[in-house]
Amino acid sequence: MTSRALLLDLDRTLIDLQTYTDYAAALADVEALLGTWTDADVPGTDWDRPTQSCMAVLHSLLGDPRWQDVSAAIARHEREAIGESRLMPTVDDVVARLVPLPVAVVTLLPVDVAIEVLVRHGIGVGVGQPIDLVVGRDPRVRPKPWPDGPLAACDRLGAPPAGATMIGDSTWDQEAADRAGIAFIGVPSSPVGFPPEVPVEGTLAEAVDRALAP
Repeated sequence: MTSRALLLDLDRTLIDLQTYTDYAAALADVEALLGTWTDADVPGTDWDRPTQSCMAVLHSLLGDPRWQDVSAAIARHEREAIGESRLMPTVDDVVARLVPLPVAVVTLLPVDVAIEVLVRHGIGVGVGQPIDLVVGRDPRVRPKPWPDGPLAACDRLGAPPAGATMIGDSTWDQEAADRAGIAFIGVPSSPVGFPPEVPVEGTLAEAVDRALAP
């Protein structure tokens, strides 16, 4: 595949934060703030209902001044889970290989939460680090499964989308990559996985090998 840039999902691709985040409590906080709202039309995933609802409401509120308060309410629970979060398999084997490559994390987490959890697990962000930059939750950037995040990452890395590969664990990652014209490799974190036509690997290391193979 010989990719010139890698775009990596964070949660359950690099680090499992989702399992330890109380998205049910986060959803209760959202409901207390909003009362009711109109659900966004988003694709199904293997996430539980509170997790998907928390991510979907951020889609629903794009352009709404309440977005910031809702994102902050959810982020409090995500940040509280950092101490319990766990590296996904083979990440330690991959990190050193990432340093010479253009690499961005594209995540549904806020940038500050994403950087905090990455650094906690020894994955640096910035010049000379394994991750060059993080594109995260932002009211000005439509989140995955929209292509805005992956395209913004490619632009900031100076890499054409056609020369990049995205690696992620969910159908939202896959759809975002497809819409952006970026190659995709799945690393399923549950048996639900991906449609049969989607290329998948069992671990991040295998997915990176595939992305970088001639």
